[in-house]
Amino acid sequence: MSTFDLSVLFFLQMAFILAVCRVVGILFKHLGQSQVVSEMIAGVLMGPSLMGWIFPGFSAYLFPAASKPILFSVCQVGLVLYMLLIGVEFDIDLIKSRMRSAASISIAGIAAPFALGGAIAFYLAGDTMLFSAKTSVLQAVLFMGAAMSITAFPMLARIIFEQGLSKTSLGTLALAAGSMDDAAAWCVLAVVLASFQNDISIAVYAIGGGIGFALLTLLVVRQLLQPLGKQVEAAGEMSQSILAVVLMLCMLGAWFTDYIQIYAVFGAFIMGIAMPRGKFAAELQRMMYPLTTAFLLPVFFVYSGLNTKIGLVNTPYLWLLTLIILIAATVGKGVACYGAARWHGETHREAMAVGTLMNARGLMELIILNIGLQRGVIEPALFAIMVMMAIITTLMATPIFERVYGNKSSRVKQTEAIA
Repeated sequence: MSTFDLSVLFFLQMAFILAVCRVVGILFKHLGQSQVVSEMIAGVLMGPSLMGWIFPGFSAYLFPAASKPILFSVCQVGLVLYMLLIGVEFDIDLIKSRMRSAASISIAGIAAPFALGGAIAFYLAGDTMLFSAKTSVLQAVLFMGAAMSITAFPMLARIIFEQGLSKTSLGTLALAAGSMDDAAAWCVLAVVLASFQNDISIAVYAIGGGIGFALLTLLVVRQLLQPLGKQVEAAGEMSQSILAVVLMLCMLGAWFTDYIQIYAVFGAFIMGIAMPRGKFAAELQRMMYPLTTAFLLPVFFVYSGLNTKIGLVNTPYLWLLTLIILIAATVGKGVACYGAARWHGETHREAMAVGTLMNARGLMELIILNIGLQRGVIEPALFAIMVMMAIITTLMATPIFERVYGNKSSRVKQTEAIA
């Protein structure tokens, strides 16, 4: 297809994606799922697992291979802008008061699933149906450990936002622990990629560059942005020129962290934390949030869904392996994070809520799995198994969370009753 044909097709793709995401969102809302989880499911349904299987001709026409680079670019922009907004909502003052709890939850949420995932990979490393023949046992252990340890940080952030917990102690604790989890998992992935390319500098750049970028952004860039915050406070609104500066900084942060192979979303998130609060933050949310979440973000789930072939899991052995991985992931992540939260004095209710939220893997799991598949670390069958684990653990998050912590409307009623 020509560039012109692909550009014309893109508009039809977007219309179809938005329509399916809305319909699936309405249906799954009655099952207690948030819009973001519904979009994840919709993405898989629009891929070869369902639409490509039932309507192969239509699927091939609507999502030809040549259009994937365009969809990838759009979904990257959506992810980066979304994580900027999540960073703007991130309350550092709340984290300072709960840093020990967040660090302990993060360590537990990494160590336990990493150990279980590594043990499973050690046993499976010689199976070329699951791991590439060129993948060593150590590489398999490290990759599987990182994949099991990951938390769906952007999805976690959106669930917290939809539940009205963005600026609460619980929401900030979960976000802090989730961000630490994912940063560590990406560093492990950098080590795996470095070993594949026999280049230790990849890991050095990822870890050292990430720490340096965070320090520079939070200590220097944050102070330089304060005058812009005062301008917005004085004017009562954000000008287009200030918005352009924010977007430029966001893209620079995303570029740098992507360049050092930590992933673009972390650069955008850290840049969001550096933004002034008050009216400045409120204006960013007002101007950017609806378009980002309703228009751009759903594209990522479709892009991931196009790479997911659940039909590859087609033997009793693979289904049993799927069940084992799901149990190990849930016990290693949810139960370990619950235990760490209780150890640091969190109530049973809040500890259960944190463990449930941390167990969701959706978005970031899909990213790390796609990298593993593209780099030849894992084979399509294991990719499909891990995608199913990611979907199920993410599906579990909202219903269990609302059962142990209550939904947004019930918490509002309880607050009003107490008042």
